[in-house]
Amino acid sequence: ADAFHALWCYRCENEPSNWNCIKLVKCAETDSYCSTTVTTSRQGKDTDYRLSKGCAPTCTENNMVTSLGSVSTSCCQRYGCNFSGATSVKTSSAVMVVGILAKWLCCS
Repeated sequence: ADAFHALWCYRCENEPSNWNCIKLVKCAETDSYCSTTVTTSRQGKDTDYRLSKGCAPTCTENNMVTSLGSVSTSCCQRYGCNFSGATSVKTSSAVMVVGILAKWLCCS
């Protein structure tokens, strides 16, 4: 793959915030996916949130929840597509944008 067709993904390891995950990197030719893994762990009333992103040759989406926390992995195959921190955040933002757009189109 030449530079134009190369996949670029955001990369970070075990970060507490999406603000620490804004480094865009060119993936290896063998990488076909951008991945995002969100891990939460509960300790009493506190919840620890960790985010890892990067390039991957293969990627399996999953969402595992236990009484101690959760691990959620999402995969995508477009330039910079793993920018958003968590699937649930991405989904709620998309729903909000669609709602605002629909209201604007219908009622303006």
